[in-house]
Amino acid sequence: MSQAFDAAEQQSRLEERATRALALAAELGADACEVGASVDQGIGVGVRLGETESVELSRDQGIAVTVYVGQRKGNASSSDASDASLRAVVEKAIAIAQHTGEDPAAGLAEAALMATELPDLDLHHPWALETDDALALALRCEQAGRERAGITNSEGASLSSTEAVTVYANSHGFLGSRRGTRHSLSCLLIAGSGEGMQRDHDFTTARRASDLASPEQVGISAAERTLRRLDARRPRTGRFPVLFAPEMARGLVGNLLNSIAGGALYRESSFLCDQLGATLFPEWFSLGERPRERGGMASSAFDSDGVATRDNVFIDEGRLASYMLSAYSARRLGLQTTGNAGGARNVRIQAPTTELAALMRQMGTGVMVTEMMGQGLNPVTGDYSRGAAGFWIENGEISHPVEEFTVAGNLREMFAALQGVGDDIDRRGSVHTGSWLVDGMTLAGQ
Repeated sequence: MSQAFDAAEQQSRLEERATRALALAAELGADACEVGASVDQGIGVGVRLGETESVELSRDQGIAVTVYVGQRKGNASSSDASDASLRAVVEKAIAIAQHTGEDPAAGLAEAALMATELPDLDLHHPWALETDDALALALRCEQAGRERAGITNSEGASLSSTEAVTVYANSHGFLGSRRGTRHSLSCLLIAGSGEGMQRDHDFTTARRASDLASPEQVGISAAERTLRRLDARRPRTGRFPVLFAPEMARGLVGNLLNSIAGGALYRESSFLCDQLGATLFPEWFSLGERPRERGGMASSAFDSDGVATRDNVFIDEGRLASYMLSAYSARRLGLQTTGNAGGARNVRIQAPTTELAALMRQMGTGVMVTEMMGQGLNPVTGDYSRGAAGFWIENGEISHPVEEFTVAGNLREMFAALQGVGDDIDRRGSVHTGSWLVDGMTLAGQ
């Protein structure tokens, strides 16, 4: 890369800027202040049809200051690292606070809740990657996929590597820093022609470059996923069981988490308002987070309020055991923060898993969904309807690919109708899950 990135030096600079911002805020009359600062550097390359398509070397930085004047809140941000800019940001935040309305829930999280132990969570693994090497890896990936018989075109392969440092500090005296890396490689290929054309992709991502799948594995997998979608047809309309592939099941987990997030609850825009203790899933199903998991894709010792993170159980033997709250949303609801400012971290499912082939035999006839389109969810009612593509399952086996259909239901009913979780667990993101078999959904096809 063209510029050296000394993470330790960057961390020191960010911590010093955050500390100066806090001092300035106090000097200018703020009752409390919190500061978030970050800097990241990365390389991203793209190739298509064996040629270089893009090379990007990026370096971004920023600081955001939030001040409280009584129960009035103001915030401002800048990407300028100068001292003059820092003072201007603090002044702007205070000016905004002086002109906003009072909010009884505004303010820092309680001092007693701040994280005091900040262990090394094994998140920082820089990759000494030169541009030529990055391009070579992407070219290998695409070439491996294009060599498969039946692949007719390519939308390319891309590789990215990013290193970042983030700092959060507030007037309680809390100062926390994180260093992290993320590396990824992906490939998107095309098979067929004309109206029968199909496309699909695959990818690998990790904090350590050594944990990535090989370029050849990614390219070949992308080709296989693309080829198996050829000759797709529309399924028949009716009520059938639906097997959500892991990538799609991850979306259902996201729907659940969004519905128990404090912001949705205090705005009364969730179908799970006032549902603590309610049974949502079968009793064999539990779901929680492990924010301090070493090497996790979303690991952190503190949340966006500086509150110490902890293992949380959101679904305990089928029941809604906890909401997902920040300090602000907790105050709005008259509850205590769960250390989830900034969201859930490293979501894990505790449930018996079933071999994928056995799940298909269990479902008999239905559809396996491997792709969904649109945002067809009403968060207030839980009504769910999305365009989809995947495979028709007949007598427990894949019969043919299907496309141009809709799957519909209601999230609460879908959660209750969960029949099994597959052992095909996808660990590439912060949510780890296998396939979900959901009984009795409505398919609108032909």
